[in-house]
Amino acid sequence: MRQTIRGSAARIGIFAATIALAVTMAANGAGAAPPAAPTAAELAYEMAAGLPTAPDGQPLRPIVDSGSGSGSGGMVSRAAEAIGEGPEVSAYTAAFAYGLSHPNSAPPGANRWDCVPSAAHPNPVVLMHGTWLNAYDNFAYMAPKLARAGFCVFAFNYGLSGLLEGGGLGPVMPGRNAVGPMEDSARQLAAFVDRVRGATHADRVDIVAHSQGGTVSNQYVKFEGGADKVGRLVTFGATHHGTTMLGMATLGRLITNLGIPILGFYRPILGPANIEQAIGSEFVTRLNAGGDTVPGVAYTIVGSRYDQVMNPLELAFLRPGPDATVDNITLQDGCEQDLSDHLTMMYSPRALSIALHALDPAGHPNLTCSFNPWFVGGGGGL
Repeated sequence: MRQTIRGSAARIGIFAATIALAVTMAANGAGAAPPAAPTAAELAYEMAAGLPTAPDGQPLRPIVDSGSGSGSGGMVSRAAEAIGEGPEVSAYTAAFAYGLSHPNSAPPGANRWDCVPSAAHPNPVVLMHGTWLNAYDNFAYMAPKLARAGFCVFAFNYGLSGLLEGGGLGPVMPGRNAVGPMEDSARQLAAFVDRVRGATHADRVDIVAHSQGGTVSNQYVKFEGGADKVGRLVTFGATHHGTTMLGMATLGRLITNLGIPILGFYRPILGPANIEQAIGSEFVTRLNAGGDTVPGVAYTIVGSRYDQVMNPLELAFLRPGPDATVDNITLQDGCEQDLSDHLTMMYSPRALSIALHALDPAGHPNLTCSFNPWFVGGGGGL
């Protein structure tokens, strides 16, 4: 029995290390092209193979994707204004490097507070960055093009929390935001939207969001008063129904349900927002309990087949409820040469054309298609 338990513990330790490694690789956009995500059943069999029998002699059977190992606690989470426009770049890697040395820069074309919305584009556009990112490195390619198309564009940094404040290891590097509890981040978005509406005298805003930014925006629309203040929600690689992170989040859930609170253990490393985005988490379950959408909002939901963080792809998509429209789009449909992953999709010409079409279908009726490399991202070239 002792040997079996030690074997099980060793197996769990290896899986635990794999979870941390997979999340780190995903955040950095590094590694080989992602394999197909294992199913929950496959992971359950793998876990069960190393477990001792129960006291009654029966094999232990893990429960798949129930409960959560996270909770917001009393950690610090805050927002910061993005100021001083950084340079326009076409590759994510260049934007990431600049974002490290200028963590609070605004993306080019954004936060021009004297911008007056036009009759053609009455809704200002609010940009929402993703986990361990900032307003600049997420939107240094897309923001200036939206501004040149005639939109008033605004962005900020949300979910800021340092290592000693409970935000995990990500914020050790400058400009790694969106780690705080997602409910807090949604309230920060609510305050920023009200500021934008006040400055522009607009009734509603449109939101273009990446990854966690889309999920936080959904929380805002559903529970923080955003339903009457948002016209369109456009998301790229958003974790609307949680993510397996190549199956690792599901595996972490299995281990937690076996009585080893691995998700709670890794929270000091990952930060609460990462744990809340695991498939089956309490946050995700509560977010979608009343349906995927709210009336009156037009949703455009975009995912990539090569996304190494938001997977399986279908988890990103939404089902329309009453008086809501949803356009679920796979980035590669009609454009197989777009190899964008989780990070580089925000540097994809096709993704940009989808955003423009969603915001202004009449003014931008056609989608473009060009090569966009995995991991590097080059705005249509190397």
